[in-house]
Amino acid sequence: MSEVTRPTLSDALTERMLELIRTGGHRPGDRLPSTRELSQRFAVTTPTLREALRRLEATGAIELRHGSGIYVGADIERLVLPNPNMREIRAARLLELLEARLVIEPPLAALAAERAGDEELAAFRQVLDEAGRHLRGEDAELHDANMAFHRATARTAGNGVLHEVVDSLLTVHGPEQREILQIFDDRRRDYDEHLEILAAIEARDAAAAEARMRAHLADVKTVVERRLQSPQGDASPR
Repeated sequence: MSEVTRPTLSDALTERMLELIRTGGHRPGDRLPSTRELSQRFAVTTPTLREALRRLEATGAIELRHGSGIYVGADIERLVLPNPNMREIRAARLLELLEARLVIEPPLAALAAERAGDEELAAFRQVLDEAGRHLRGEDAELHDANMAFHRATARTAGNGVLHEVVDSLLTVHGPEQREILQIFDDRRRDYDEHLEILAAIEARDAAAAEARMRAHLADVKTVVERRLQSPQGDASPR
């Protein structure tokens, strides 16, 4: 039998910090005691405290503002939290990610078409305008804009839990998403499909928005799967 991993001091300190936030009635944006005060309160060294703070910052529970202090993070109340640990990219993981998105995102696009207001529609258009400026090799900026479009669709659907699920999927699997962009390797086609989804949302056509999101993700999955299986494929994640 493998030995059960014992909680470290940093693990315990992380839990005590969360308990301090909960019992103190702190809300996102509230300032917390200083590093020195927290070290004294919990009777730990500053390096140990900082390790716990970095863990909490990675999940969005706190925000460390240089020269200002420690604040309760905007994501303290999230039900779904991204894991900040990086993993090895595998071909099967890319396809599993796309399968998961195929299940979740099309119905959210339908809800977005029903619920988007003028402000949300303007934000969609701004994001895709940004994507359109980065179709010629500026993949880092294009990736960010593409993911912003999918996050905005999930957010506009109006279900906070499902928005967190999509946001966490795209955050946790950021390296995989960038790999998918490279393998798919048709930035204009990807962009045009996003425009088609937005057109359906702007037209308040929920059925079309759902169908176009499903077709878009299925198209990406089909191309990625074919190229991963091809011995001449340009990309070959392990």
